[in-house]
Amino acid sequence: MPFVNIKIPQGALSRAQKAEIVHSITGLFVHYFGEAARPHTMVLIEEVGDGGYGRADEVFVVPDAYRARDSLT
Repeated sequence: MPFVNIKIPQGALSRAQKAEIVHSITGLFVHYFGEAARPHTMVLIEEVGDGGYGRADEVFVVPDAYRARDSLT
């Protein structure tokens, strides 16, 4: 079973954007492994809260300008 785990900042993507990512990644696996991969492909999108990760010794907080506009995240 193909499995993809994506971690994104909480609130950065709308529900529609997450659905598009799931659809696109599933399509990618189907392209390489054939249609039989579709029902077994798992795409997990995990949202990480502000301050829950960092880079280069700096804790990351998503600026409001980069948050999803859709309230149905």
